[in-house]
Amino acid sequence: MADRQVFDTEQINIINTAVEMAEELVSNHYKMSANQWLRPKYDIRTLSDLSHDEIIAGPFAQIIRYKGQREDSLLGSSTYDFYKICLQDHTILSVTDQSESIELFPLLLYIITHELIHIVRFSRFLQNFDASAEDKMKEESRVHQLTHDILHAVQYPDLSHVMAFYDRWRQPFDDLRNT
Repeated sequence: MADRQVFDTEQINIINTAVEMAEELVSNHYKMSANQWLRPKYDIRTLSDLSHDEIIAGPFAQIIRYKGQREDSLLGSSTYDFYKICLQDHTILSVTDQSESIELFPLLLYIITHELIHIVRFSRFLQNFDASAEDKMKEESRVHQLTHDILHAVQYPDLSHVMAFYDRWRQPFDDLRNT
């Protein structure tokens, strides 16, 4: 990890703000109460908190599903899905470092909103976590469209640059395969 750039304290504060906003936007979109939002168990971690297996090259984030269980429960029926959003600091920062138009907050808002939509869809059985590679690509296109739908009304400087950055991912899956 020494050769990978990690988020500093100021950037972690930006992540926390993006998480708060993304949670509110996704909750409003799916008409979820605060109580419902707590049911899909998840956490967001940055590179410094990830295990070797949770670090990937390429994508800005990945979701890993773990099985959770309350400490005081011995029954297998009390297990639940626990999702971990693994932010890839080095990949995110390489884009913001190389682009004059893409700022950290709007990029993180998009990424986190996108990942939270995945978690809601998994939790509501709208998408199978263990889908085929082709179905996962179709789901990516769907979730990028949903992310766009949620964020298009948000008035934030430079968010339009991030939305344009992801435009091609909203294309139908067959179009993506041919690019």
